[in-house]
Amino acid sequence: MRHFDLVIIGTGSGNSILDERFAGWDVAIVERGTFGGTCLNVGCIPTKMFVHTADVAGAPAASARLGVDAELHGVRWTDVRDRIFGRIDPIAEAGRRYRAEDNPNVTVYSGQARFVGPKTLDTGTGETITADRFVLAAGGRPIIPEIPGIADLDVYTNENVMRLERLPRRMVILGSGFVAAEFAHVFSSFGVDVTLVARYDRLLRGEDEAISVRFTDLARDRWDVRLNRKAVRAERTDGGLARLHLEGPLGEDVAEGDVLLVAIGRRPNSDLLDLDATGVVTHADGRVVVDDAQRTSVDGIYALGDISSRFQLKHVANHEARVVQHNLLHPDAPVGSDHRFVPHAVFTAPQIASVGITEQEARARGVKYVTASQDYAGIAYGWAMEDTTGFAKLLADPDTGRLLGAHIIGPQAPTLIQPLIQAMSFGLDARSMARGQYWIHPAMPELVENALLKLPLD
Repeated sequence: MRHFDLVIIGTGSGNSILDERFAGWDVAIVERGTFGGTCLNVGCIPTKMFVHTADVAGAPAASARLGVDAELHGVRWTDVRDRIFGRIDPIAEAGRRYRAEDNPNVTVYSGQARFVGPKTLDTGTGETITADRFVLAAGGRPIIPEIPGIADLDVYTNENVMRLERLPRRMVILGSGFVAAEFAHVFSSFGVDVTLVARYDRLLRGEDEAISVRFTDLARDRWDVRLNRKAVRAERTDGGLARLHLEGPLGEDVAEGDVLLVAIGRRPNSDLLDLDATGVVTHADGRVVVDDAQRTSVDGIYALGDISSRFQLKHVANHEARVVQHNLLHPDAPVGSDHRFVPHAVFTAPQIASVGITEQEARARGVKYVTASQDYAGIAYGWAMEDTTGFAKLLADPDTGRLLGAHIIGPQAPTLIQPLIQAMSFGLDARSMARGQYWIHPAMPELVENALLKLPLD
């Protein structure tokens, strides 16, 4: 049985741990799927390449109010798809080849890893190995709901919907979160009739309520949005459509489409690893329990990313990978992860970005706060874009002026929020941020400047 200094399970952010400082280590990497993980292959990167294309496709429809008469003549789906994966797939293969062929101290196993004893791993290739240290970075996978009849349908998730052979005429999306909102934007911009089925009374319920309400109102203008619906049965019609039977406040209805995309959430892949065999403890939802140094309950075993974090975000997984990297190299001087101000963005239309607490969270926690909002329509660049729906909303401590939360819905929201993330991370108060620097006029960051100036601080 071969023994290693380090075994890394998963090749997303876990793959970034290895650099020249590990050249003297005997390392194994085990990957059950495509090299590079969720973000590279079925998540952040390809989806944003589709989103940008969707933004371009949607531009003609929005141009009339600016006095420009433009038309969309069509979307060449296979060209769009093949351009994107023509870049992604070679990167994934190059990453695998680099580790397997160009790193003499690294052995790559392509299989489903599972523990069969304390620090003893079946690699899924017929070989069992042991190691002094393990990093669990095996990510997560989409949840498929237990709906009667759904097993008889060709169900799509983010992992395969981007490789469709052709654009469907109609698509049903089950879900109301990040993935659902982004794919609804992509496919509707490409001319697909989208029906969005949501369990609750609004979309993106994790956002600040003002953002969620605004987005839901705008979404209902673009898509067939079914709120407060529970899918109780699925079937394929005689015509080959996927049909969901729904229950709602007004009784039963159905949603039909050529394609059913399920986007109700993700689950950690911890259950695939048989962690009980090695003693690693998990939360009730399957996430691996870690301390702030990313250490599990077993000495020498670390975890990072979606398998352990409550933040299913690539930038969080990358941060945690850097923490694990340091702690592997310097076990006597460990550092901890910093999850104080974790931002996120939703690349739908309009774009959304957020960091810190929402107003409803502030109320629930009894946090003292003040709030202010600034519409895009109230700044010069907003006039240029004729944007009448976007806004920024800030929460701050009235005594210190420290920002508690920032939430933006509108063009380039993920870019505009970055200085607010910086201010929160480095303790810059709202007054100093607003008045202590120049703000380019007339540019979109004036949205942030004006929101800061509106905060009613003591």
